[in-house]
Amino acid sequence: MIVKTRAVVLREIKYRDQSKICLLMTREFGQLSVILKAVRNPKNKMSGLFSPGNIVDTVIYKRSTRDLQLTSDASLVLSPLSQEPDLERFGVLYRVLDIVRHASGPEEKNLPLYTLLHSTIERLCAPEGFMPTLAWFLLHLAGVLGFEPSIDRCVFSQEELLPAIRSGSLTELHFVHDPGGFALPHAQAAVDSLLQPVPVEHYLLLHALTRGTENGPVPELPDTEVASLCDLLQEYCSRHLEHMPHRKHLDIVSRLISA
Repeated sequence: MIVKTRAVVLREIKYRDQSKICLLMTREFGQLSVILKAVRNPKNKMSGLFSPGNIVDTVIYKRSTRDLQLTSDASLVLSPLSQEPDLERFGVLYRVLDIVRHASGPEEKNLPLYTLLHSTIERLCAPEGFMPTLAWFLLHLAGVLGFEPSIDRCVFSQEELLPAIRSGSLTELHFVHDPGGFALPHAQAAVDSLLQPVPVEHYLLLHALTRGTENGPVPELPDTEVASLCDLLQEYCSRHLEHMPHRKHLDIVSRLISA
């Protein structure tokens, strides 16, 4: 059947002289592998459209009997790629694409995951704020996949966290991987080995990211501290997704950025 769908390009592989094979995250069908014949020819009308991170509207000849679907037409909707080299944007983009690729399987429709990816690409089109965007993505990914951490209340005592922070007596909270969420330092923990200290400033950024900018400005932190928060969130996601890539695999580009 012939279908038109909106899709995000997750990755591309060169195929033969002028073609390529792409993995798409589509709105209607989840992940699909497609072949684009002669698309690497500069004269091809689809040349340059199927780059990782691009959002496209595309026409696919879909058959259930084949693993590679055929693509005949496409138009660009949005691209997060900039004309000037931007390693920070590049690093966050490829980290997001790789996580999504491992967080779902072939032809598993997941509209919430697709919508999250689409929204993340839109955020990456902004001129700055890429690391907070990664933190926002990882936090909402946990919710989409069914293990959203508890942000507002201590996972052990159920006390509200913001009043305790505003009292001025706390400098850090504990992040608990199981059950997922934050805990007050004085709360009784069932498994101490799963606790990680988190500065209050990191928690406040995460809390703001769950509420959105319409509820006030998002706290600003140095990129190194936001990166630390992202590592924590990705570690949390990794514990709940056994087939998710290890953080070290996804940090290759991040090391290039910090070099």
